[in-house]
Amino acid sequence: MPVLTYKCKNCSGELLFNPETQKFVCEYCNGSFTQSDLEKLEPKKDETKEAEKISEDTALKQSEDTNLYTCNSCGAEIVTDSTTAATFCYYCHNPVVLMGRLDGNFLPNRIIPFKINRSSAIDKFVGWTKKKHFVPKDFYSQDQIELLTGVYFPYWLVDSDSKSELTANAKKIRTWTTGKMSYTETSHYSLTRHGDIHLEDVIKTALKKANKKLVESVQPFDEKELQKFSMTFLSGFQAEKRDIEQADLENEVNADIKGYCEALLKGTMQGYSDVTPTYSNTLINNIAWEYTLLPVWAMTYKYKNETFYYAMNGQSGKTCGKLPVDMKKLLAVAGIISAISMVILSIGGYLI
Repeated sequence: MPVLTYKCKNCSGELLFNPETQKFVCEYCNGSFTQSDLEKLEPKKDETKEAEKISEDTALKQSEDTNLYTCNSCGAEIVTDSTTAATFCYYCHNPVVLMGRLDGNFLPNRIIPFKINRSSAIDKFVGWTKKKHFVPKDFYSQDQIELLTGVYFPYWLVDSDSKSELTANAKKIRTWTTGKMSYTETSHYSLTRHGDIHLEDVIKTALKKANKKLVESVQPFDEKELQKFSMTFLSGFQAEKRDIEQADLENEVNADIKGYCEALLKGTMQGYSDVTPTYSNTLINNIAWEYTLLPVWAMTYKYKNETFYYAMNGQSGKTCGKLPVDMKKLLAVAGIISAISMVILSIGGYLI
């Protein structure tokens, strides 16, 4: 499979996207380039017959979910699954973008580039784990830290225009006391709300294999920083191609839009003791889907046959995770607390 890399015009070293400067840097000569600079450069494509050649025997052995590409720096053949769009060569660590994975119908409309670089992501991860007292040491070992990876995950962002209507029964309860008598007054109301509602960037994960909790728990993203998609932003990071299409999410998205519209209308029904919706109807007039890549620092960890995860929003730094518990640590601390409690009780009994 042909691959694409972006080369420094000064020394031909690989260019990586730097989240701090929002520029593309060369680790060899420290060259620095803007997005417009790179657009003027012709990316180096490995389109030789040797790079594209896969023997018939090898092709038959390949799974439908895996593909081979040839690194154009060291010539190594690397196996990726069918949704990987950008990665590294495991041998020479050369960043590559896999040709054909993000073009045509699979070309993203927009992207939010990483704003948090790897060193900052590691510092945040280490600081976060230090607050967790019963996490196994292996979880924050150097080997595990090396697995922290910047990944562009695929999402669908949906905009819509709708006409929505909501009716509800409401009541106000007022109580007061006069002398020795207490009074309660209940007033009943029939409420109606309707309006034209525009929603922007209803977000849905577009990757089946992604841990749904992982990619959803780091939201929200600031959509104001969305940019027109460019392959250059992928250099130095991993990226995944979507495998969930609009048709797969249509019913779910429509239900979400109707739910948001109802919630917005109900939110205008203020000042009542209780509001009970009786009728809701939303007609979606216009809907627009945009295929988008969003930045996440992610790590998974296997512990006692269970997979745990850590994730951080690559734009805002919001973190989340499902962490393992080292029972030896927990029992040791419980034992110490129990021993201290026994000593205190003994001393208290002696003084009494």
